[in-house]
Amino acid sequence: MFLFILVSLLFGVLIYFLFNIRSFFNRKSLRLPPGPKPRPIIGNLPHMGPMPHHSLAALARTYGPIMHLRLGFVDVIVAASASVAAQFLKVHDANFSSRPPNSGAKYIAYNYQDLVFRPYGAKWRLLRKITSVHLFSGKALDDYRLVRQGEVAVLTRALASAGLKSELVNLAQLLNVCTVNALSRVMLGRRVFGDGTGGKDPKADEFKSMVVEVMVLAGVFNIGDFIPSLEWLDLQGVAAKMKKLHKRFDKFLGEIVEEHKMNIHDAKGKQTDLLSTLISLMENPDDGEEKLTETEIKALLLNMFTAGTDTSSSTTEWAIAELIRHPEILTRVKNELDSVVGRDRLVTELDLPKLTYFQAVIKETFRLHPSTPLSLPRVAAKSCEINGYHIPEGSTLLVNVWAIARDPDEWAEPLVFRPERFLPGGEKANVDVRGNDYEIIPFGAGRRICAGMSLGLRMVQLLTATLIHAFDWDFPSGLTPEKLNMEEAYGLTLQRADPLIVHPRPRLTPKAYEV
Repeated sequence: MFLFILVSLLFGVLIYFLFNIRSFFNRKSLRLPPGPKPRPIIGNLPHMGPMPHHSLAALARTYGPIMHLRLGFVDVIVAASASVAAQFLKVHDANFSSRPPNSGAKYIAYNYQDLVFRPYGAKWRLLRKITSVHLFSGKALDDYRLVRQGEVAVLTRALASAGLKSELVNLAQLLNVCTVNALSRVMLGRRVFGDGTGGKDPKADEFKSMVVEVMVLAGVFNIGDFIPSLEWLDLQGVAAKMKKLHKRFDKFLGEIVEEHKMNIHDAKGKQTDLLSTLISLMENPDDGEEKLTETEIKALLLNMFTAGTDTSSSTTEWAIAELIRHPEILTRVKNELDSVVGRDRLVTELDLPKLTYFQAVIKETFRLHPSTPLSLPRVAAKSCEINGYHIPEGSTLLVNVWAIARDPDEWAEPLVFRPERFLPGGEKANVDVRGNDYEIIPFGAGRRICAGMSLGLRMVQLLTATLIHAFDWDFPSGLTPEKLNMEEAYGLTLQRADPLIVHPRPRLTPKAYEV
């Protein structure tokens, strides 16, 4: 078997070299960005390490903020500073508006039929328009404000009940159920999990594990993506796991779509949720628009139920963990919440703009714990020059969001959780997270910026403010804030290595928890 693999590898290298010999010699005369010397065939894949955003940040300290790596047969450009990121995502944004081929998009995301990985073009713009108008516009967000607040209130009641019973809770699981149900009520007109009491649901636990597995598999640097001749061997077993996981998601999403079609028929087309709109566009597209296919609808739902939920819940979990570890900051946030909201009701979204210090806490959480630490890859449509370096056509671009937000040239004491930096008079008082200030871009920037940024911001703010305002938090016996594990788990998104297990203690008047 080893001999067979070796022969296949050598044959693949030979074929690749013969087809690319001209460009190989042309590249010798061009000035590529600096980077570590690649090894034969596999290139710099070993340099990626178990935590690629950490490894690439360390390499940038040696080779500079714009690096060239060779992963297998693929040129990879890494941006690791705010100024370099702005060159790619602002000045040259149009040239880097599509995604490179990758196994995750092929085997999980319906072979590039989704919004996140679909190549830039007319169909991508249609999907982006649909979600922007019906789900993420200011009007849509305002229309469904009470839905989000209702689901957060359900979560709060469940936590209060657990607190009165002196029970420990897995905050990650409950946050995920809340974000999924808040989104599904807008998208589908109903909850996906639970009975509205906020209690445990085995299906929700299974779904959470599926989402985490997606993020882990999508974060793997799959050898087949970088050495195409070896893709069919699936040396890491990644493709097989992706295909198996895709079947589980397809079953889950297919049942949702079929059930919805039946409900639309029974309601004689009166439903107004996003999925009803998508189904109508599949059957009767707008003038001049292409028809949506059922596969595209399921692919879009997959994006929403994975990237649109777990990122918000995990960021909230990081925020709570940081505040528990910094009691003086936590006290200041609680005092601000009590002053603005009082103790007789829960926080609403209308309260959030009034919470100046709290807003700084959220920005600082996004800085230290960006939900996607290494940006989703982009690809160069044509060669270009950036900062005096040649960027080859077909290069994969990775922006190290995590490293940029911890760059000591941009941030004073970059590893310290210090919200004051975003307050008036602070070093970054006017910096925001919405993609215009490149030193902190947790949602990306440019035309491929996260479509759900506005919703994600609202959910993280509402969830975090409510949990801090409504509860005091204790740890299991023997654990102190100083001993709390703040390590990251491997994956496309920034999960905690250990879920936050805590005991909530209600701190508001009893009527505040009545739903």
